[in-house]
Amino acid sequence: MPIHERLEQVYSEVLARNPGEDEFHQAVREVLESISPAVGKHPQYADAKIVSRICEPERQIIFRVPWEDDNGEIHINRGFRMEFNSALGPYKGGLRFHPSVYLGIVKFLGFEQIFKNALTGLPIGGGKGGSDFDPKGRSDREIMRFCQSFMTELHRHIGEYTDVPAGDIGVGGREIGYLFGQFKRITNRYESGVLTGKSLIHGGAQVRTEATGYGTAYFANEMLAARGDSLAGKTVVVSGSGNVAVYAIEKVHQLGGRVVACSDSAGYVLDPKGIDVGLLKEIKEVRRARLSTYVDAASHAEYVDGRQVWEVPCEVAMPSATQNEITGKEARLLVDNGCTVVAEGANMPTTPEGVRIFQDGGVAFGPGKAANAGGVATSALEMQQNASRDSWSFEYSEDRLEEIMRGIHSRCLRTAEEYGMPGDYVAGANIAAYTRVADAMLALGLI
Repeated sequence: MPIHERLEQVYSEVLARNPGEDEFHQAVREVLESISPAVGKHPQYADAKIVSRICEPERQIIFRVPWEDDNGEIHINRGFRMEFNSALGPYKGGLRFHPSVYLGIVKFLGFEQIFKNALTGLPIGGGKGGSDFDPKGRSDREIMRFCQSFMTELHRHIGEYTDVPAGDIGVGGREIGYLFGQFKRITNRYESGVLTGKSLIHGGAQVRTEATGYGTAYFANEMLAARGDSLAGKTVVVSGSGNVAVYAIEKVHQLGGRVVACSDSAGYVLDPKGIDVGLLKEIKEVRRARLSTYVDAASHAEYVDGRQVWEVPCEVAMPSATQNEITGKEARLLVDNGCTVVAEGANMPTTPEGVRIFQDGGVAFGPGKAANAGGVATSALEMQQNASRDSWSFEYSEDRLEEIMRGIHSRCLRTAEEYGMPGDYVAGANIAAYTRVADAMLALGLI
């Protein structure tokens, strides 16, 4: 897609000011290409340098995280918090604990979060954070000590009206609990709205655990509905086997589809009868074991080592693992095998080449900032409950989630139609989100 002349200049500035941050460059380029029609139609966005301001984080926080393992050895990790844009509300976005985390990853995630959060229609800005700490193979006590050290620095920068972190890869309910405990200890405040993704026993919300996966399935169902179809009877493949994948699979099954394969970093499980969600939860959430152990309890299933799940024929694909897992090669394979809908459960799991192949092949492609926004939307609902000292039922919370995902889908389709790109969810999502943030920034003055 041709890019507006002024946006090309902005992109050159981003490359110069952020060398070596490939994921951030990719995320920015995709947004700038999409919003070119909006900038051309509304010159005030370019004249006020809104785009340049959105591409520059309001605050970048990097800190040292020293901690001691069970053998008495001291380790030093690096912690990050990217407070990217607060025009719509307090910074909101997860914390990722994974060896791949570096400044470029956190910046790309924070940038994406601005637009994802704007699409929900809720009053939340965009941020992201994490560490290059690897929780795999660490004891509960080691993880607790790391989280306490991490929060000892992070607590200075967060608050329910300032910045509200949540979980992401490597950060689940256990880690959020340790982080919140240390925040409470240091600040002497039970400020439950400062973190989301908490367990129900200390201020968490119903459906938050399920929200990202459920939301992705709801979005996929809406994409099919726009084509006069539904998930009922569809063969589905989901990458990953973590929180997002588990609950995407669960909701697909509830909506009548059948997920026949899911994956981990070593390979994938193929279960023609449909992935057993109860068994998957036991393996990943209780035993924290490798996905390959699935076949020990399901002899009819097969674990395919060293191969990618995208070789399994399907009608609907939900990439829910990590960024850039679907390249042009995998996208072409999915199209050739009859895939008609892709809904991203992860953040930017498809490369630009892959996106082009899907769109050229007539595949309805739902980008992560729209399709996986259910997690942060439910986090915002958790913030509402914390602020009002309230607690909602599972059914009411899930109804709110489904309503929000339908709203996001409608917003994307309507905006794409308005700007002459019917059915283009990427353009619709980016323009709808960008214009909402840009209008707020214009209203607030030079910030």
